[in-house]
Amino acid sequence: MKQQKISKKVIKLIICICVVAVFVGIGYFADMFDSVENTFKTDMHITFTNIIMVVIMGAGVMAVKYLLDTALSLAKPRTHRGSTLVSIISSIFRYVAVMLILCWGLAILGVNVSTIIASVGVLALIIGFGAESLIEDVITGLFMLLENQYNVGDIVEVSGFRGVVSNISIRTTAITDISGNIKIINNSDMKNILNRSSIISKAASEIAIPYATDLEKLESEIPALMKEIYEKNSDVMKSEPVYLGVQSLAESSIVLKFVVDVSESDIYKGPRLLNHDLLLGFRKLGVECPFPQVDVHNK
Repeated sequence: MKQQKISKKVIKLIICICVVAVFVGIGYFADMFDSVENTFKTDMHITFTNIIMVVIMGAGVMAVKYLLDTALSLAKPRTHRGSTLVSIISSIFRYVAVMLILCWGLAILGVNVSTIIASVGVLALIIGFGAESLIEDVITGLFMLLENQYNVGDIVEVSGFRGVVSNISIRTTAITDISGNIKIINNSDMKNILNRSSIISKAASEIAIPYATDLEKLESEIPALMKEIYEKNSDVMKSEPVYLGVQSLAESSIVLKFVVDVSESDIYKGPRLLNHDLLLGFRKLGVECPFPQVDVHNK
């Protein structure tokens, strides 16, 4: 599967390079690049040739964008900050490519781009008020990048939704939860963020034992069991699990509580491993977990 994906990427890369080469060659001989320098034309020339040139120009720009995206993907940043910068730059490439195709295409058709921009200045201001949320998203995204509030790969919680930041653009942020669900949130709505990536979390486990258990003897054997569990799961657990004591006295059992330090990314895996190893460890010590029983008295 990996080889197929790599081969597909190589084929796309070769195609893009060929498109760029054709684009540069045709553009040079057809004077397409002169239309960029001469943006003050007043006459439009919508001909079949010009339309073909616009199509070739669009394909060339998108090919260049793909090459730039491919170069970014080869960067392989080692930090979340680097991944964030790669994500932001890729988003900027996308917007720049669209604007370049639009302006360059109009220039090829003989449209006075600078005059249009100047004439719609007032209209753009009016539209700007209507697109207040869009502007707010972009500005918030820039401040977020400067202040380093969160990065790609960080585990965050926003409005009750918890997941890993999978992508950041200049307008939106994508968060993926543990089930693979992706939530797209506007940057302006990224408020009251709980960034849990930089802290050590506590994974808790509660296990019940029968009332008939010799608690003092069991507690004397727990430290060795904690050491054994840590050595077995040192890749997940940051330290040895800690026995906190008797959590509660239930109807048919004594409930003991344990905690262990784990990374936030292992906040669900940690308790599962602790529950599993505590159950097996207690069984080795001769302590079975109780279960509800019913006594029937027959007269």
